[in-house]
Amino acid sequence: MSGSSIRFVLDGEVIEVHDVDPTRTVLQFLREDLRRTGTKEGCAEGDCGACTVVVAEINRDGDDLSLKAINSCIQFLPTIDGKELITVESLAPAASQLHPVQRAMVQNHGSQCGFCTPGFVMSLFALYKTSARPSRQEIDDALAGNLCRCTGYRPIIAAAEAMYEQGDEERRSDWLQQPFGALQKPEARVARLAALTRSEGLDIGHAGRRFFAPLDIDSFATIYSRNPDATILAGGTDVGLWVTKQHRELEKVIYTGRVAELADLSVASTHIEVGAAVTLSDAMPVIVDQYPGLDELFRRFASPPIRNAGTLGGNIANGSPIGDTMPALMVLGASLVLRCGDAMRELPLDEFYHDYQVNDLAPGEFLVSVRIPAADPDAIVRSQKWSKRFDQDISAVCTAYRLKLDGDTVSSFRMACGGLAAVVKRATHCEAALAGKTWNDESIEKACRALQQDFTPISDMRASADIRLRAVQNLLRRFFHETQGNVDSTVYTYGRQR
Repeated sequence: MSGSSIRFVLDGEVIEVHDVDPTRTVLQFLREDLRRTGTKEGCAEGDCGACTVVVAEINRDGDDLSLKAINSCIQFLPTIDGKELITVESLAPAASQLHPVQRAMVQNHGSQCGFCTPGFVMSLFALYKTSARPSRQEIDDALAGNLCRCTGYRPIIAAAEAMYEQGDEERRSDWLQQPFGALQKPEARVARLAALTRSEGLDIGHAGRRFFAPLDIDSFATIYSRNPDATILAGGTDVGLWVTKQHRELEKVIYTGRVAELADLSVASTHIEVGAAVTLSDAMPVIVDQYPGLDELFRRFASPPIRNAGTLGGNIANGSPIGDTMPALMVLGASLVLRCGDAMRELPLDEFYHDYQVNDLAPGEFLVSVRIPAADPDAIVRSQKWSKRFDQDISAVCTAYRLKLDGDTVSSFRMACGGLAAVVKRATHCEAALAGKTWNDESIEKACRALQQDFTPISDMRASADIRLRAVQNLLRRFFHETQGNVDSTVYTYGRQR
C-alpha cells in the first residue's frame, strides 16, 4: 500500500496532509489547523449537529456527485481521503454572496445565539441540493440531527420552506451556485475527484500508530489476519466516541470504507445482500422497499448525518444491546457472512451474540455482508421504538415482529427486542406462547406474561426495569391492535407533522 498522505478537495483546491494522527477528527483539523471556526463543537459525539459539514464523492455510476451531511466531530480525517469537503465557509466567500439557505435563515430569523446555526445551514444545504420541494416531514427528518435551544425550530423550518425562493432553477443547477465559478460545476468536480482516485490503498503511520484503508477485500483480510488486535472502523459513529469521549488511543485502525466488495448492495429473488460498508442511508431504502413496515423505525434511527456515515454492518458488529437494526433483522431471519483469511462461513444473526459486547467473531474474522431474506407477501413485519425523544434518541426499548396468520390462527410469529437484556435477542417464550394460538386478546395477554420469562431488564437513566417490562408488553398489545385495524396512527406518526 503506497498512499501515505491524505488528499481531499476544499473550496476548489486539493488539500494534502502529511504526518497527521490518523484519529484526528475532521472538526479538529478544520478548527485547529485550518482555523475554519464556522464549524462548531457542541457535544463531540454526533448528537447536536453543530459540527455538521457536507462531503461529496463520485457516485457509483462514476458520472456525477453524491453529497451527504455528516458529523465532523467523530469522523477521522483519513476517512475523507478522495472526497470533497464543504463547510459553512464554502457557501459564502463574502457577506454579499450568501447562499439561498443562508439568506432564508436571515430573513426568517432562524438564528439567535448562532452557535448551532452553521450546522443547521449545512443540513439545509444538503436538503436543498438533493430535494426539489421537500414536504414538512422531509424537512423535519433532514433536521433531526440538529439541536437548537433558542429559536424553538419554527423559524428554522420556515427558512427551509423559503430557501427555494431565494434562487432560480438555473442558479440552483450550479452545484454550489457561485463561489468558485465554472470550476464548481459538477463535471469539473467529478474530474477533480477522479484525479485523486488511488490505485492502491492508504497506509498512514504517525507516532507509532497505523491507519490502513485497503481497496479490495483480499487485502483487507490479509491486513486483519496479520493485525487481529486492530480496530475495524466503518462509519466512526461509535468508534469516534472512543477517541473523543473515552480518550482511547487506537494503535491500529483498518477502515472498511474504501473496500469495493464491502460496498456492494444487491437484491436477488431470494434475498437482499448488504455489504458491511454500505451506509445506513443507502441500505435502509432498499430494505424498506421490501418491508414497508420498517419505514418509521428507520426514519427514527439516529439522524441523517449519523445514517450517512454509519453502516448496517457496523451497527451489527458493534453489538450494542440498544442497536435498533438488530431486532428487525432477527425477526426477518437475517444471516451474516463472515470471513477469516480465506475461510468464509454464514451464521444466523440470532446466534451471533453471546453476552454484552461478546460475539461469535474469531480473532482476525470480520463481517463481509448481511443477508436478509426476501419479503413474504403473507407476513406482517413491524418494528417499534420507545424513547424519551422522537428524533435522535437512543431506545429504551426497541421491538420487532414478524407475524403470519392462517385465518385467525398464528402459523408463525417472531419477536425480538433491544434494550431489555445484555444483548438483542428473540423473545422465545413469548413466541412459543403464541404458536398455533388464535390471534386474539386472550392469547396476547398470555404472551405478555411470557415476556417476563424472556427478559430481566435493568434500570438506568432511560427507564426503570419495571417500566421497560411494562413498555414491551404494551408495545406487543399495540402491535396486535394495529393488525386488527384498531389504531389510526402508528407509535411513530402520532403527533408527527405531515
